[in-house]
Amino acid sequence: MIDPQYLRDIVRISLVPLKLWSQDAEELLLMTAAHESHMGKYTRQIKGPALGIYQMEPGTLNDNYKNYLNYPAQKKIRDKILNVSGVNGADRGHLQFNPIYSTIHARIKYRRSPAPLPNASDPWALAEYAKDIFNTRRGKATPADYYNAYREFVLS
Repeated sequence: MIDPQYLRDIVRISLVPLKLWSQDAEELLLMTAAHESHMGKYTRQIKGPALGIYQMEPGTLNDNYKNYLNYPAQKKIRDKILNVSGVNGADRGHLQFNPIYSTIHARIKYRRSPAPLPNASDPWALAEYAKDIFNTRRGKATPADYYNAYREFVLS
């Protein structure tokens, strides 16, 4: 398991250079890691394709590139991803084992939503947002699952 303070450091190292960091985003990503992988206990979904500390599916990673990062307007962020993570393009291995790379892509998944990030001081709103945006309405998780994992693995 990853210590929450260590993951906070990873989030900041990953996102500040890309100008994607905020306290709201940081708490949302910690909550996501807490629920999805129990803070890194699992880096591969047992019966599914999800990988890494955020349990992102390779299809979502590919979509980040195909429908967001491959546009000319995103060239600066693509270059910064390479500089910060050492990875150029969609890479399943780095999604699973490179926490900087997976943090960047989890944040991009959230950034692509038109809904604004909830305030970091409202964990229940963060949990509802994580369920809707990251897990989607079709996913098995509930907002309570996100909220409870955050309390157990991050706040305790």
